[in-house]
Amino acid sequence: MIDYENLAKANKPFWYDFQQAFEQTLVKGQFILGEHVQRFEKEFAAYCGVKHCVGVASGFDALVLSLRALGFQDGSEVIVPSNTYVATIFAVLQAGLRPVLVEPNLQTYAIDPQKIKPHITLATKAILPVHLYGNPCDMNSIISIADQYGLKVVEDCAQAHGAVHGGKKVGSFGHINAFSFYPTKNLGALGDGGAVVTNDDSLAASVCRLRNYGSEKKNHHEILGCNSRLDEIQAAFLSIKLARLDAIIAHKRHLARLYDDHLDPRFIRPVVSGESTHVYHIYNIRHDDREKLREYLLRHDVKTEIHYPVPPHQQEALQNIFRDHAFPISEEIHRTTLSLPISFFHTTDDIMNVIKILNRF
Repeated sequence: MIDYENLAKANKPFWYDFQQAFEQTLVKGQFILGEHVQRFEKEFAAYCGVKHCVGVASGFDALVLSLRALGFQDGSEVIVPSNTYVATIFAVLQAGLRPVLVEPNLQTYAIDPQKIKPHITLATKAILPVHLYGNPCDMNSIISIADQYGLKVVEDCAQAHGAVHGGKKVGSFGHINAFSFYPTKNLGALGDGGAVVTNDDSLAASVCRLRNYGSEKKNHHEILGCNSRLDEIQAAFLSIKLARLDAIIAHKRHLARLYDDHLDPRFIRPVVSGESTHVYHIYNIRHDDREKLREYLLRHDVKTEIHYPVPPHQQEALQNIFRDHAFPISEEIHRTTLSLPISFFHTTDDIMNVIKILNRF
């Protein structure tokens, strides 16, 4: 059986270093906002090419706190791609704002900049591009639109650690930007975690207060905050993996090239612009008989996933907002997409076997 993902195998190269970090943390006895968090924040900011990184409890919290730090009035509109994972939209709502869905490009799955302008109103305050699957959005075009209309940009980089557009890493374009360290990500913790990155001193300070009950000084609470702190031991694990992140990305890009070079052209493969470097958190194909294909692969010992089977506007939790809305491009993507095995533990032989079975189908 070729697993879609196996986190024990994917993390095996780091086991010894993880054990050492755990023992050192246990002996030291500092478990909240200690040296490991400070070290990782400094390292990850440098990796992204920004001034500040603030570790938080999850990628979802990173989005919510980024939006809250910008201080928009309740009900302000935020432009979001219609095919994102629902967490992006939930975060906008949790921040008291109104999501406005814009269709993606059918080839890259990224929000289509040409479709953004017609959705901008006097209530629009931000654009929230999502680097879905690890493929960067056209950030130069998005920044140009934002500058023209005086809008803020918040990047959702949850699936795109290390991805590059126009020579810059994602997370360095927007005013304030969010990452997830969910265990399956290219830079994944052994639990949940997230980070906010920014070049803005004031926004970074605001997120630091928000994540810690609105407090900058112990027992003094300047604003209404919450408890959303990156765990000390997870920060230690993340520093270990960050040192190998480029190697993880290089391996996944190698596996992606195998798919690109050998898959039957009747499978619709991901498209990457010449300005971008995809990091392949997910390698998805599209096929009209997706369910039949998935069942065929499973019968031949290949596990797959679907990211994601139901478009956000059709989710029950969002029907009070998007009832009677139609997003045909998003619906087509969600109907046909299938995610193939592409983990750090997969070998060239694994992927060539998957390709052989796919092409027989």
